[in-house]
Amino acid sequence: MSLRTQILRQIELDGPISVADYMNLCLLSPGHGYYATRDPFGSSGDFITAPEVSQMFGELLGLCLAQAWMDQGRPDCYLAELGPGRGTLMRDVLRATAGVPGFPRRVVLVEASAHLRAVQRETLNGADVSWVESADALPDGPALILANEFFDALPVRQFLRADDGWCERRIGRKDEALIFGLTPPAAVDALAHRLEDTAPGDMVAHCPTAAAVMEALAPRIGRNGALIVIDYGDWRVTGDTFQAVKGHQKVDPLAEPGEADLTAHVEFEALTLPDLQHSGLTPQGVLLERLGITARAQALARNLTGAALENHIAAHRRLTHPAEMGTLFKAIAFTPPGAPLPPGFDPASPT
Repeated sequence: MSLRTQILRQIELDGPISVADYMNLCLLSPGHGYYATRDPFGSSGDFITAPEVSQMFGELLGLCLAQAWMDQGRPDCYLAELGPGRGTLMRDVLRATAGVPGFPRRVVLVEASAHLRAVQRETLNGADVSWVESADALPDGPALILANEFFDALPVRQFLRADDGWCERRIGRKDEALIFGLTPPAAVDALAHRLEDTAPGDMVAHCPTAAAVMEALAPRIGRNGALIVIDYGDWRVTGDTFQAVKGHQKVDPLAEPGEADLTAHVEFEALTLPDLQHSGLTPQGVLLERLGITARAQALARNLTGAALENHIAAHRRLTHPAEMGTLFKAIAFTPPGAPLPPGFDPASPT
């Protein structure tokens, strides 16, 4: 039975489902879910993430974490990554930090997909790697953690502001087609703070899973450690950012359940916690320039010619230019209260 048929039957029996439930079904259903059945990354997949664009991305983030680790007195900790894709980012981190004495080499990857675990195992062959299925299963103790394009794939509930509350966007059926609909307006406690910056007709998203992930990570970085999150989004997000990508093109998110990547822009404010220090929000291009990507690009270019050189120049532009990934993607760092922020990050603005 296809995933579409399963979803249609579920709606017939139980009524319309939330966008969050639909995302969970489409991305993680055993045997049918998008991440459970394929390697979606790279030119042959449906999208390309920054680590696949160039080795420079992972190298610079690795050295950034290494400096944060040294600034905290070289604590005994481990490396972790949420949603590690093919393992490319962690491979580049390990290579770039190999010459840093004492820097942790033990790696724990948070990955629910058995298919992607197999790909990561091959990419990181020879490294000290283990896997867990969720953030709350990470080992106790300090950790240096990366999350690149992880939070955008967490399931979100969408709400349309009305005059007297919020209408939740739901997914129902019309004959054999999946369609969007709205619930009657009601109060939503989790969105009380959004009443100050929205008007009737505005759409916002709420991601309960993001808060749960951050609560799980907090003990791993609250005394020693660091977390760097890079994703597309903003401090607060207004509008319909729920999207599907297939073959590097945007497609209808309801058209082919399980056959396209589903994401929504990250609301970075929702990741902050009172017991963790966080940086200001920094555009990816600005962060990489501060970390020295141009000097690294020039060093690598010395040994390149022809098409390889052209591809290298294009990769640098793609990672940093405002018209490409440089502004759309943002970065935020989390550290123990009072600890130095990782290099490249500014303090958060006072509220």
